[in-house]
Amino acid sequence: MARRDSTGIRLLTRNGHDWSPRYPLILETVNRLKVRSCLIDGEAVACDGNGLAVFERLRRKPTGWHVLLYAFDLLELDGEDLRREPFETRKATLASLLRGCLPGLRLNEHLAHDGESVFRHACKMGLEGIVSKRLGSRYRSGRSKDWLKFKNPDAPAVKREAEEEWG
Repeated sequence: MARRDSTGIRLLTRNGHDWSPRYPLILETVNRLKVRSCLIDGEAVACDGNGLAVFERLRRKPTGWHVLLYAFDLLELDGEDLRREPFETRKATLASLLRGCLPGLRLNEHLAHDGESVFRHACKMGLEGIVSKRLGSRYRSGRSKDWLKFKNPDAPAVKREAEEEWG
């Protein structure tokens, strides 16, 4: 999560650790957004030359200017709690907020296709998997029937996940 408020900017992990010093490009980009405050949900990634997120690049070099945030949800904007708004409203507001911003934040585009086709295509591309959010859903933290993650069992990151732990 990228959090900007009157106390500053923090990049928070799901366990509540502040990793702001690790990701200066994300920090700078959030700082330059034309807002008083925001809370953006996303995933820190490192991309290959084709712009595809490659877990191994982040694993080998977990900090630095090469890491950006793929933003997929907006929970708060200028003091307004958006969690009760439908997903597509939050996503459209996020797209508007990120239009023309620096490269440290990228909108994770929504694909309006059936999940099975998108998942098969993601697997063919060698991606780690897909996340699906139900249209019309409110934001709830954690997994739910409205927020599903499907992992590609053949992706190197998914195979390694079972083999080792890393900090």
